[in-house]
Amino acid sequence: MGGDAISPNSTEESSFDQNFPENIQGSPTFPSGGDRFGSKVENGELGLGSMDLEEFVRASSNIMDEVNKKRIRNVYMDVLKSYDEPHLHKDYLKEAKYKILRYTPGASIEEVGGMKASDYNIPQKMTLLLIGLRGSGKSSLVNKISRVFDDDPFTPERAQVSYSSDGDGTNFLHEYTIPRGSSSLCLYDTRGLSDDLSENKKIVKRWMTKGVRHGKLITRDSDDAHLKSKARRNRYCAIESNVVNCVIFVVSAVQILQSMDSDDETKRQQTQAVATTFNDPLLSFKDQKPVVVLTHGDLLSLLDRTRIRMYLGQLLGIHPKKQIFDIPESDDLGTRLTILNMLSNCLEHADKNLPFKKDLPSRGPYSSKITMQMLVLPLLAYAVVAILLGMGMMFMNNLQAKIACVPNSQVSQSHVDIDWDATTVDSAPNQPEALQPHVNVDCHAIGVDSVCDLQPEAPQSDVSFDWHTIRHLWSD
Repeated sequence: MGGDAISPNSTEESSFDQNFPENIQGSPTFPSGGDRFGSKVENGELGLGSMDLEEFVRASSNIMDEVNKKRIRNVYMDVLKSYDEPHLHKDYLKEAKYKILRYTPGASIEEVGGMKASDYNIPQKMTLLLIGLRGSGKSSLVNKISRVFDDDPFTPERAQVSYSSDGDGTNFLHEYTIPRGSSSLCLYDTRGLSDDLSENKKIVKRWMTKGVRHGKLITRDSDDAHLKSKARRNRYCAIESNVVNCVIFVVSAVQILQSMDSDDETKRQQTQAVATTFNDPLLSFKDQKPVVVLTHGDLLSLLDRTRIRMYLGQLLGIHPKKQIFDIPESDDLGTRLTILNMLSNCLEHADKNLPFKKDLPSRGPYSSKITMQMLVLPLLAYAVVAILLGMGMMFMNNLQAKIACVPNSQVSQSHVDIDWDATTVDSAPNQPEALQPHVNVDCHAIGVDSVCDLQPEAPQSDVSFDWHTIRHLWSD
């Protein structure tokens, strides 16, 4: 994928071709003859003949080994031939580019299992996150992807690329819309992974659970004072976070080849860090693992690039041809088609693995029971509240009715003693201080029909008044 073309009939041979026999049926591991492989019939029954159990197991194991070798050889040849496929499909460049330009999030959702597009939580913009070791070519990949959609060949590069191992590299998260000004797709360039696996896991968890924000500084516990001073000077970043919808794992072909052919433990640890971080469950969406982009392949031969893809496929557990995209530095037709193919693959799987809405009702076989419970329980609660309110209203109405039925004769029999603190009653209207009698009320509530007895204490005389008279005097 990408880079120089190669013909399937190339005279250049690889070590893989030399390890696979051309005539597999004539291989010694496939015994022939009825007496050797269970095709001998004795007394009407099919048996193993003279082959014992140990020989049968060993022969079966050899057969499986040969089948696996043949399968690996077929995959190897498919990967090798894939470098020539873009040149055979050069007419697809315009169509593949137009497909990305007209893309909108959720366009590839498959309405299966009774699901509809409205049942998914579709973002306004799809976010593709680039992850890889330092120097793997993440920033260069951003520029190559942007160049495919830029009609002006003199447009400056968008991402700054560090060509020295002593440089700072990418320390801040950067968002790049694809193409420029697009509101449907963006790439996020990130800081290179560390040799410390625990720090990588912490940073990956932060990106995948809390999202990514443009301008956010990526810090580690092991950072020096120079980088920490950057954090104090550049504390501002975007307010809104983008949810990561797909992960692109960027790997340098040169780094992988060095670890494959070297006994240096440090280089092997780098490859192991790639495998450990790649297989982090947070980077996968359901069964879909991240897409791998192989960079710097133009510095190697096609056979080495093919061998690296086979090695990564076995190391990471993905298909070397369908999920590993070789995108070199060269800007040719094959590289552009590979970039468009990679983006289409990412967007299709991002749509496929969009999360469901949180308020999505159950659609399983027990959905009707769950729906009935959701409806019946609130109705029962409302019914209980209504019954309690009705009982309270009935009680209040009965109480008021009983109070209204009390005879006036019982009220008039109340014994009230009032001390006016005055010589005569007639002097009360002209002397306001005389309107302050001392009244003691003693209510003996026998039942609902009983009326309180008002018994004020009068030191000089015991005067009995009719209730209507007393009320008239109070009003004066």
